[in-house]
Amino acid sequence: QLEGLCSFLQLSTCPEHLLVRFCSWLLALTPDLSYTSAAILAEQLFLRRVLSLTQPPSRHLMAALTSFCSKYSQPFCRVLVAAVLREPGEGAEQTKLVCELVEECLEPDCVRLVLSQVLELPLSEKLLLVVQAVLGRQQGPSLLMALFQEVLPPELFDLLVLTLCRQAPAFATSLNYAKLVTAMLTMYQSQVS
Repeated sequence: QLEGLCSFLQLSTCPEHLLVRFCSWLLALTPDLSYTSAAILAEQLFLRRVLSLTQPPSRHLMAALTSFCSKYSQPFCRVLVAAVLREPGEGAEQTKLVCELVEECLEPDCVRLVLSQVLELPLSEKLLLVVQAVLGRQQGPSLLMALFQEVLPPELFDLLVLTLCRQAPAFATSLNYAKLVTAMLTMYQSQVS
């Protein structure tokens, strides 16, 4: 029913300034949307727009994305971010958008979710950039290292190291891969042997 309503209201093609207003209205709803409803809305409101980006998102689209993501980040990541990660090709604007969301908007549990989604796929240059965004979020004063341990638990770290090792031959000439491995070795000196 919700998909039908979204289609009737043409939410997937409404002007972006109205999208910001609609998202503000959604955030004010009580009770909160169910997970399923939020996932449907994430798909209907944003998926087509994000997958068709050929230039950086407008400030209206970015405002709508970040506001929706602030309250409904789990369904947002499961629907929208997962679709961007699975999309074939490099998708430069989409990748930049996901990296920006990882670095600036997502809570630690959603950062873990994004990383686990990446590690379910064969690595590509695009996915290496997303992993770099996850690690880049952790760089800074040692006070932030406590947060880093929360964001990247041991089992996810082990899976990341294993994935990077297994897929190393495919990235023998990749600068992004070299940067990622260097960052891992720098940040996790004591855990990498």
